[in-house]
Amino acid sequence: MANDLKAFDELMRIHENRVYNLALRMSGNAEDAADLTQECFLRAFTSLRSFRGEAAFSTWLYRIATNVCLDQLKRRARRQQAEPRADGDGLSDPLARVADPGADVDESILCRERQEAVQAALSSLPEHQRATLVLYDLEGFSYEQIAQLSGSSLGTVKSRLNRARLALKSRLEPVLELFSASPSQTDH
Repeated sequence: MANDLKAFDELMRIHENRVYNLALRMSGNAEDAADLTQECFLRAFTSLRSFRGEAAFSTWLYRIATNVCLDQLKRRARRQQAEPRADGDGLSDPLARVADPGADVDESILCRERQEAVQAALSSLPEHQRATLVLYDLEGFSYEQIAQLSGSSLGTVKSRLNRARLALKSRLEPVLELFSASPSQTDH
C-alpha cells in the first residue's frame, strides 16, 4: 500500500500542472480549478483499480479531469440558470493578471481586457465544445486523444472543434477592436 501511495504521488506530481491548467481553462476560476484538480486526483485514486492499461495513464487521467470539469459546469449551470457570474474586479483571476510589470499601464489594461473577453466567450460555449477547444487548441491534444478522452468519434471531435471555433469567433466579434488596437488607439 505504501508503494502504491508513493507511485500515485509521483504520478500526481507529473500531471498536476496540466490537470490544473485544463481545470482553469474549463472553469475560468483559479479557486474552482484547484478544487477540480483535487477532485480529479481523488477520483483517480479511488478508481485506480479500474485502470486497465488499455490507454496511457495520462489519457485515462485527463478523461477523469474532463468529466470532473464537465460535471462542475453542469452543476454551476443548474445553480445559476444562466445568471452571469460576478467576480468583482477580477483581480484574483489569474487569466486577468497584468501582462508585464514593466509594460505601460495602457498595454496592461488592454491585455487584461483581451483576456477577460476571451475567457467570457470561452465560458459561454456549450460544455462539450469548450472541452474540445480547450483540449485541442490550448492543451495540445490530438483529435484521436480527444476522441479517446471524451468517448466520442473522431468526426464528432472535429465537428465540435469547428463549431466551437465558429462560436468563439462570433462571440468575440463585438469586441474585435480589442485585438486589433494598440494601447494608443484605445480610449483609456
